[in-house]
Amino acid sequence: MCPMYKIIYVIALFVVAAPGSAQEVRLKLHHMLPPITPGHSVMLTSWVKKVETESDGRIAIDIYPSMHLGGQAPALIDQAREGIVDIVWTLPGYTPGRFPSVEVFELPSLASHPIAMNFAIQDFIDNHPQEFDRYKLISVFVHAGNVIHSSVPIRTTGELADLKYRIPGRVAGWMIESWGATPIGSTVQKIPEMLSKGIVDAALIPYEASFGLKVHDLVDYHIVMGIGSWPRFNTQTLMVAMNRDVYDGLPSDLKSIIDANSGRNIAKWLGEIWVEMERAGENAAIASGEVIYLKNSESELFRQNSQVQVSNRWISVVEAIGIDGRALLQEARDLIDYYSRQQIAGTLE
Repeated sequence: MCPMYKIIYVIALFVVAAPGSAQEVRLKLHHMLPPITPGHSVMLTSWVKKVETESDGRIAIDIYPSMHLGGQAPALIDQAREGIVDIVWTLPGYTPGRFPSVEVFELPSLASHPIAMNFAIQDFIDNHPQEFDRYKLISVFVHAGNVIHSSVPIRTTGELADLKYRIPGRVAGWMIESWGATPIGSTVQKIPEMLSKGIVDAALIPYEASFGLKVHDLVDYHIVMGIGSWPRFNTQTLMVAMNRDVYDGLPSDLKSIIDANSGRNIAKWLGEIWVEMERAGENAAIASGEVIYLKNSESELFRQNSQVQVSNRWISVVEAIGIDGRALLQEARDLIDYYSRQQIAGTLE
C-alpha cells in the first residue's frame, strides 16, 4: 500500500473509532409550520441542538417543517405512532376525541402564565397517563394563549357574534359557538389564505404564530381580554411526541438524554420561550394595526357566558365516554392556581 494511502487509512480508522463522536441514531422530526415561525426556528431547533450536544453527537435529529414528509397535519400523531417518522410536533386538538382529558386546559378562562400551565399539565398527565401511553412524550405544553386577529374591530362581547373564526380545535370551536359565531377548523398554515380570501373574518392564534404567518399584514385588529393576570381568551395544548419503539430501542444512556430534555425538565424553559416568542408578533400588531383590550365589564361578561357554557359542554362530552369531567376540571383549576402562585412568587424551577 502506498504510504500516503496508509496514512489516510489510519486516520479514517481513528475517526470512526473515536469514542463519543460517532452518530448512532438519526431521527426525523416532522411538523406543520413553516421554518420562519418561531416554533420551528427557536423552540425546535434549540431543543434539537441541546439533545445533539448532550449526546456528544450520538443522536442526530433532522427537522422537517411544513409537512415536508407528506400528509396533512392531523396525521402527524399517527405518523409518530406508526413509525413513519420518529418525533412530531402537533396539537392534540387536531385529532378530536383522541386526547379528551388534556383538553380541559383549553377551556375558556383557565389560561394562565405558560410556565404555570406547563407544570400543571405535567402533574395532570402524571396522574392520567393512559391517553399517551402509546408514545414517549417529550412534552405536552401550551403556547402563550389565543388572541383574536380580526378584519373588523371588536370592542364588545356582542360584536364577537355573527363572525366566522378559524379555530385550532373543538374546544375553541365550542367557545366561538357560545358567542353566537361560526367556527371553521383548519390547520394553522392555512390561516393566511383563509383571511385573504374572506373565508373567515378572524383567526384565533397567539402572536407567535401570527408573526410567522404575517397575519398582521392581513388584518388590522388584534383583540385580547381586559382583565386577568393572563388576559387571553383561552390557550391551546401542544405536543411533542416520540415513537415509543424508537425510544425503547435507544441505549440507556441515550434514553437518559431524551428524558433529561422531556416533561418537567423542560416545562419552565418552554414557558419562557413562548412568552419571549410572543413579542415580535405583538410588536408587529401594534405597529401595523390596533390592539384592542376589551373593557373589564365586557371581559367579565365573556367569562361568565363562555366559561359556563363551554365547560358544561366539555363535561358532557367526556362523561359520555366514561371520564369524570367535573373532577378533572377541578383538578386542573387547582393545579393551575397552585403553580400560578408559585410562578408569581418566582419559586418555580
